[in-house]
Amino acid sequence: MVDDVRDSVTVAGIDCGTNSIRLKLSKVYRDGRCQDVVPRVLRVVRLGQDVDKTHCFAQDALDRTYGAAREFARILSEHPVDGIRFVATSATRDARNRDVFEDRMEDILGVRPEVIPGTEEAALSFLGATSVVSRNALAAPFIVVDLGGGSTELVLGGDGESTPVTSVDSAFSMDIGSVRMTERHLLSDPPTQAQIDDAIVDIDRHIDQAFTHVPVGRARTIIGVSGSVTTMTALVLGLTQYDHRSVDGVRVAFDEVFAVDDRFLHMSRAERSTYKTIHPGRVDVVGGGALVWNRVLAKVAQQVRAEGGPIIDSFVSSDHGLLDGIVLDYGMRMLARR
Repeated sequence: MVDDVRDSVTVAGIDCGTNSIRLKLSKVYRDGRCQDVVPRVLRVVRLGQDVDKTHCFAQDALDRTYGAAREFARILSEHPVDGIRFVATSATRDARNRDVFEDRMEDILGVRPEVIPGTEEAALSFLGATSVVSRNALAAPFIVVDLGGGSTELVLGGDGESTPVTSVDSAFSMDIGSVRMTERHLLSDPPTQAQIDDAIVDIDRHIDQAFTHVPVGRARTIIGVSGSVTTMTALVLGLTQYDHRSVDGVRVAFDEVFAVDDRFLHMSRAERSTYKTIHPGRVDVVGGGALVWNRVLAKVAQQVRAEGGPIIDSFVSSDHGLLDGIVLDYGMRMLARR
């Protein structure tokens, strides 16, 4: 049976972060389903190279990103869509010369990047992550952690009673991520213990600030999204090649991920590069991401317990997040206007 054109739209979403840029083309239906038109495309471009230090985009980082955008433009030319939404996040928020980037990307793709605030990034990540989980099988409220290259978002959803589990209760964006922590603290190869200790102080300070905005003590399930989280999950599972289907929806025990995170944090980049599970563009920063992830998990669980909640000793890994939220939100808003 042919779908009624009024009940679906075909949209493209582009998510340009600090470390990677991704494209998703999907048909979005009124009931909230998404069907990919082509497999999602990810390119590690490190747009946020040195932005934490210089507050400007480096020309070689821009050139890498423009190259990926030209590739995306070729894909889009072969698959007509009803609309495109291009979202830029942490690195672009911080860059003083972002207008150069925005102008050139609009020239290449025909759509101007929207530099969204961290709170909107958090809400879209929550939407994407929770749109595909088996909500009835997980204890609410959920806290979604989107661990990016430049920022990490904490998002608490509803409890399923006073507010729907799909609704965002509160959110906060922290300026900590795999690239930012690596460039700011983990300068040696492998990092020294003093560098790691300094990074932990920095990370914990940001998490404590986030906790004043997000009542994480209410959380009953932690859902982790982003390349850092799913890469570490793949390493816990012992995968020899990264497979998004194997890491999506898997529950991982804290003691397992803490051990793996610590091991890869202390490895040299040459040692990490021997693991095919790690994307080559993440090899140098995966330790920074692992450290952020360790501290967030430990401190969320500690806060839940301190407020009389249950022991949380595992998290759910999700291969769905911001990009999925961009596409689903945009598609549903387009359908609502019809």
